[in-house]
Amino acid sequence: MSTSETAYHHGSLRTALVEAGMRALEGSEGVDVSLRELARMVGVSPAAVYRHFPNKDALLAELANEGLRILGTTQRAAYDAAGGGSSGFAETGRAYVRFALAHPALFRLIFAHGQPGHWIEREVDPARAILEEATSSLAGSGPAADRLATQAWAIAHGVAMLMLDNRLPADDALIERLIDTRSLFPPQGRSSDESP
Repeated sequence: MSTSETAYHHGSLRTALVEAGMRALEGSEGVDVSLRELARMVGVSPAAVYRHFPNKDALLAELANEGLRILGTTQRAAYDAAGGGSSGFAETGRAYVRFALAHPALFRLIFAHGQPGHWIEREVDPARAILEEATSSLAGSGPAADRLATQAWAIAHGVAMLMLDNRLPADDALIERLIDTRSLFPPQGRSSDESP
């Protein structure tokens, strides 16, 4: 009996399949992860895979959830390292773009598995949690905070997609300039439309 099959009997095949799926995504440009290929990678029969993931979509949804956990952890670390506040808020956006550039297939997968027209609604979404925390620390709660969260997400996501699609250069200095809280919070007494 192989090590993978032994691990399955101890209940960790699901984890092994998710890890193999994440590795497969890292090497792909698109979402072409095959359940049969993952079974081969892990060393079990395809039937064993179907006990944990009834179809490819179920596996992809789990990989997307894992991607959100990684993204949220990355953003949380960036927020904390910047000391929170507006600097931390900007760093969460920059971390978002850098994550997309470092993990393009996983990033695209995350947003392919949600309800169109809504925030990604998942049981656990650490990326959404840090965005809400950072937003509420700056804008409180209510419509202003909701607007800021949506605006910030749209900016970071737009920059990420433009860079992934080679419409903007994937340049760290450009990320720093585009994800800047001064454009979201102009100094008091001056509108964002005035020149500096």
